[in-house]
Amino acid sequence: MATLRNLKIKTSTCKRILKELRSYEKEVEREAAKTADMKEKGADPYDLKQQENVLAESRMMIPDCHKRLEVALADLKGTLAELEESDNKDGPDIEDARSTITEVAQLFQATDA
Repeated sequence: MATLRNLKIKTSTCKRILKELRSYEKEVEREAAKTADMKEKGADPYDLKQQENVLAESRMMIPDCHKRLEVALADLKGTLAELEESDNKDGPDIEDARSTITEVAQLFQATDA
């Protein structure tokens, strides 16, 4: 049985993973710029290799976040649907869940396009 408490938890989970994903995307941009700068300045090959490893690790985290976000979104949608079936269709928690679902869905549409 879905409860408002479960809905809040699942909404927060989606928001946290979304925040984490955005953070990794920013980190990849930052590390890519740093790597390009190092190449431009002719940095030591060892240091450059280490920097490329850092960049690769950051890039690997983005697909992982996407997968976790997809699972969390499906979970949130299921909980919301269950609550709506039990005539619990209004309230701040329900609206927060709906807006989070919309935000995550838009992110997935942007990445698919």
